[in-house]
Amino acid sequence: MDALLFIPVSIAISLTPGPNNFCGLNNGIRAGVVPALLATTGRVAAFAIFLTVSAIGLGAMLLASESAFLTVKWIGAAYLFWIGWKAWRSRDFGGAAMIESGDGTAVVAEPRHYSVKTLAMQEFLLGITNPKAIILFAAIFPQFIDPSKPAAMQFLVLGSIYLMAEYVSTLVYASCGRQIRRWIRTPKGVVRLNKATGGFFMGAGGLLLAAQR
Repeated sequence: MDALLFIPVSIAISLTPGPNNFCGLNNGIRAGVVPALLATTGRVAAFAIFLTVSAIGLGAMLLASESAFLTVKWIGAAYLFWIGWKAWRSRDFGGAAMIESGDGTAVVAEPRHYSVKTLAMQEFLLGITNPKAIILFAAIFPQFIDPSKPAAMQFLVLGSIYLMAEYVSTLVYASCGRQIRRWIRTPKGVVRLNKATGGFFMGAGGLLLAAQR
């Protein structure tokens, strides 16, 4: 096992665009970088479950089960469509509704704070209903495992490295999201952002439905 070699690999994998990273971007736009980072704990918890499943050898069994794969895939796609539809219809921006005043300037009305617990639960549900995650762990991790040494400790080290890399990924995406927030100045901009967000999540749901093992 070469843990040092795995560090850049894990960061590269964690930075790959996908529903959870887009969720981190979205959380960065609406709630800020720190709440987005705290919410990543939900994603990490989901991935920790997948890593444990892979470590005890159930990953291959799940990959071989057509019904298990389809069940997770349909649940994940349905959840992506649901949060996508909510975002598409939303006029909300950063926990508040942006309205336009009589002179054409933007006004943020009734600001509210996002619950980190709610954001973390969304991250968890996105992670745990993505069958591609377990495919990734079942395919990538064995390549860094030395079969001549106890596998449990190697999985623990590699898994910890990867889970930490997820926080690095969120930091990157949420920071980008915070920059995007500065560009949104009008109610029309909010509507366009929400529709883009909703479209991405629904598109991700469609891609998940088309996914094969």
